[in-house]
Amino acid sequence: MPVDAAAALAAAPRTTEIAWDHKDVLLYHLGIGAGVPATDPRELRYTLESRLHVLPSFATVAGAGVPGVIDGLSWPGVDVDLARVLHGGQRVRVRRPLPVRGTATLTSRIVAVYDKGKAAVLVLRREAADADGPLWTDDAEIFVRGAGGWGGERGPAGRAEVPGGEPGAVVERRVREEQALLYRLSGDWNPLHADPAFAARAGFERPVLHGLCTYGSTLKAVVDTLLDGDVTRVRDCRARFAGVVYPGETLRVRMWWERHEDPAVARVALAVGVAERADAPVLTGAVDVLRDPGADALGAGSGAVR
Repeated sequence: MPVDAAAALAAAPRTTEIAWDHKDVLLYHLGIGAGVPATDPRELRYTLESRLHVLPSFATVAGAGVPGVIDGLSWPGVDVDLARVLHGGQRVRVRRPLPVRGTATLTSRIVAVYDKGKAAVLVLRREAADADGPLWTDDAEIFVRGAGGWGGERGPAGRAEVPGGEPGAVVERRVREEQALLYRLSGDWNPLHADPAFAARAGFERPVLHGLCTYGSTLKAVVDTLLDGDVTRVRDCRARFAGVVYPGETLRVRMWWERHEDPAVARVALAVGVAERADAPVLTGAVDVLRDPGADALGAGSGAVR
């Protein structure tokens, strides 16, 4: 059987030391599309080391180690063809703002294996901590086509509901033709994103953009549009990948303010589509952010910062 759920779940956690500095952060930000226009002060906070802010999604590549999807395939009980693997979802929970440079201990383990019938989904959790305590928790959902059907737990539903009504904000972000080639320099060397022959074997017309690149670009759109660039307000960013993006296409990001059970937190629901393909869905999810203490109303349906 390609996936032995019991063996994967029973495997001991792995621990590794990671380190990063401003060069890694700058490369990541450029890889998700920051720096356009190059002299815009709002972009310089991502591209100039003297005023650098770190997007929380950097946690997915910090240390330039093996990306979560590839890491998950190296565990006991997992023996699958990389061409049958897709990134199904991602979540980063931030414990405190990410530093521009740092070292941390990263602890990884498989926390769930689901049987979707025609596919299996593995959830790899990675927790980072430094000398001052926890930094982030990063969950990657690894979708393996053709590896289900053993009668295991099905797990949660695969796609989030898109809110009704008009979004509070809509922004578009063009994906540059070479963006996947740049993004992969942050550590994800899967040939699906660069090699046309491998992409064809996986069933795609040409190399596709990394799901985590779309994830980071979407979070940046939320931070820039609704939070005035304040990355420290982000607490939780989760997404399910619903389709592929090809370099050269345009992401259309729709955002809705929603209430959260914690009165100190607001939720931004997300739906991302490809503008050139009639908003073909590629990502759904939500970002939880600290409320603006100066705002006394949520402003649902409004693009105003709250």
